Amino acid sequence: MPVFRWIPLVMLAVLPQLQAAPLTGEQAAAHVLNRLAYGPRPGDIERVARMGVQRYIDEQLAPEALPLPQDLSTRLQALDTLNETPGATLGKFLEVRAMRRDEDEAFKARRREVYSRISDEGAAARLLRAVDSPRQLEEVMTDFWFNHFNVFAGKGEVRALAASFERDAIRPHVFGSFRELLGATAHHPAMLFYLDNWVSKANGLNENYARELMELHTMGADQGYTQKDVTELARMLTGWTYRPRKLVSENETFWFDPKRHDNGAKQWLGWTIRASGRTEGEYALDVLAVHPATARHVSYRLAQYFVADAPPPALVERMARTWLDTKGDIRSVLRTMFSSPEFMDDSTAGAKFKTPYQYVVSAARASGAMPEVKRMQQVLNRLGMPLYGCQTPDGYKNTQEAWLNPDSLAMRIGLATSLGQNASIETVQAALGPSISPRTQELAAASPEKLRSALLLGSPDFMQR
Repeated sequence: MPVFRWIPLVMLAVLPQLQAAPLTGEQAAAHVLNRLAYGPRPGDIERVARMGVQRYIDEQLAPEALPLPQDLSTRLQALDTLNETPGATLGKFLEVRAMRRDEDEAFKARRREVYSRISDEGAAARLLRAVDSPRQLEEVMTDFWFNHFNVFAGKGEVRALAASFERDAIRPHVFGSFRELLGATAHHPAMLFYLDNWVSKANGLNENYARELMELHTMGADQGYTQKDVTELARMLTGWTYRPRKLVSENETFWFDPKRHDNGAKQWLGWTIRASGRTEGEYALDVLAVHPATARHVSYRLAQYFVADAPPPALVERMARTWLDTKGDIRSVLRTMFSSPEFMDDSTAGAKFKTPYQYVVSAARASGAMPEVKRMQQVLNRLGMPLYGCQTPDGYKNTQEAWLNPDSLAMRIGLATSLGQNASIETVQAALGPSISPRTQELAAASPEKLRSALLLGSPDFMQR
């Protein structure tokens, strides 16, 4: 007779909970370092295990108390694009773009130099911080939110404005109010240009931004709103623009043009919106930021990024409740997720496949050395994930299905071989600890000395987080 026949039904109801195994010790430390950070550096797992996982999480959620290393600060201060106004960067970009196409080689070289400096310095700032900053969750959330509110640096003026978009619209708000983050992205010239709202007007409506604002940035697709709602929101946002000349001369990043605004009444999400100029758009952001559909959609995206490709519905619902209770306080939603049994369950550890960006940065951290930034950019380009290079507004995917393929694996192994030549097996093992299975460590130890570190960094274990 089956043994389960003798188990009371009430016990069967709690079997899944009894079978769950929360992570502890160094395994828990390795897990949070692979999710809240871009993987461990040598000594990190032991340090986090000693201080306690909860203290590490609290520390990462309050990054202002963590000073940046002096070397990192010095390197960041040397990046002109990072430290100048968006107007100044745009002015340089427009100056060389306006040069005649038939000028001599010196002018062409000047244009290439300006374009390259703008792109390279923005990428360098992101990569340097991702590898070396102790404020790892801040870097992870910057990547998450930039991807959520994606702009493509290959589109016109966005090339000159992407670094400012990250610095001014994303970074200050990664743990704060979602409404403030939403507003900062909506008002930034990079977003206004990328999704064409800067040219939208009453007699020439452009719906691109309104559509993505509802479908991607807030409520999500198939949430009961109609095409009519998208059109009406686009009408509410007419006149939200910027003036390139004023941006260059006075660093005026946003301008509401009442002459372009549609002053008719609108019917949006069941409400009648009376003409009130710029206030109409601000009201729409107020509504969208705390809408229940937004709470569920963005909570799902966060849980998919941090927990599992198919996140547990109960966890998403708890996060959404926190969202609504706190009116979109991002830090509170993250606390709900990080304190959940689903996040700290042993089945969650290693269940996410690293994106190319996560792999490149984590390999640099584990090897204990900062590779040349240009080299990291080249690898990301070849892996199909160039920084600021996603053309579509939905951003890069973060699931295994999107990134696990033979060509990508071969290129990752090539990077592992390159980094492994300059990293000792002891360094890499010290960094990765229980993230690497005993079998993988045995295979590495039995290999020629020059290949041991590369085998760890190129192993299936290291591809997961």
